[in-house]
Amino acid sequence: MKKPGRKSKPQCGFTLIEVMIAIVILSIGILTVVAAFATAVASTQNAQENLIARQKALEAMESIFTARNTQQITFSQIANIPNGGIFSSGTNPLWDAGNDGLLNTADDVPFAAKGVCPAGPECITLPGPDGILGTPDDVPMSLANFTRQIQINQVLEPDGSVNPNLKQITVTVSYIGLSATPRSYSVNALISSFR
Repeated sequence: MKKPGRKSKPQCGFTLIEVMIAIVILSIGILTVVAAFATAVASTQNAQENLIARQKALEAMESIFTARNTQQITFSQIANIPNGGIFSSGTNPLWDAGNDGLLNTADDVPFAAKGVCPAGPECITLPGPDGILGTPDDVPMSLANFTRQIQINQVLEPDGSVNPNLKQITVTVSYIGLSATPRSYSVNALISSFR
């Protein structure tokens, strides 16, 4: 009796081409995850500056409404300087409001040095490595790269005439972000002569 001969099975496995295709697909997947992670990190770094720009724009808008409500200024003074008002026309650094308490007016002055912040444009004190505000390791964050513009325009009626009791206020805070990309945040509101 003869033993049946063993038939050799063909070897199973991956060819070199299949391995290379798998590496390419895996590399594309990894690069996609890395790109998503980099975008998330960049967004997190810009979040603080975006929040500051938003707050500074809202702060300026609120100062105008408060001045009108407390009758600190008249409705006719709510205009840019070339139009007979008290607000500067162009972009200005984030200075202290001065004696009138209103931002972007002629009496604005640089902030005085305070704590870890030097004199000049507004500066925010941030907690240092210990994470506690008010300790010796606090660090200053200068807002010298921020500017603010208050634009006040007349509101037109449907017939083209100027509404004497309504004005549009646009406050824009612009800054150069960490990525050296100019960014801005704008707030629009209508203000009436009535409180």
